[in-house]
Amino acid sequence: EEELNLEEKLREEPEEELNLEEKLREEPEEELNLEEKLREEPEEKSYMDRIKYSIKNTGLNDAIQTGIGQLNGITIAMGIMDFEFIAGTMGSVVGEKITSLIKFSSKQSLPIIIICASGGARMQEGSLSLMQMAKISSVLYNYQLINKLFYVSILTSPTTGGVTASFGMLGDIIIAEPDTH
Repeated sequence: EEELNLEEKLREEPEEELNLEEKLREEPEEELNLEEKLREEPEEKSYMDRIKYSIKNTGLNDAIQTGIGQLNGITIAMGIMDFEFIAGTMGSVVGEKITSLIKFSSKQSLPIIIICASGGARMQEGSLSLMQMAKISSVLYNYQLINKLFYVSILTSPTTGGVTASFGMLGDIIIAEPDTH
């Protein structure tokens, strides 16, 4: 298969064949109609269909797994986001799981490590998704500043949007993969 190199192709064309004014006049005059274009497109899966598909394909209930474990003999709380579950987006379930993890860690005085991999807030949940940013940031504030506990945020690529704007950038230590956005 031959690779197309547009620069070379343009250099090979004689200048008289590249008369842009003439080409524009030859365009059909019919109006482009967005509504017609959208009707032609196949209908996307519903949000619940996407959730069911992600559950089936990842074996997860949502975009984060949380738990308590040991790291070099130290008990820690951990959250691991999975980009394969609807691009790792943060919806109300993810927000609630992280909030619960932080509250539990506060009561048990455990350090927290969260590995972020996310396309941001889950658009399909609207304001419920956006509220997770404030909810998580609030309990994290109490965890860090009032309880004086330690949180490490590990940002993998990609980590964007509402996750970055909330708990992703609030770690006492933030570790980021190269090219993380």
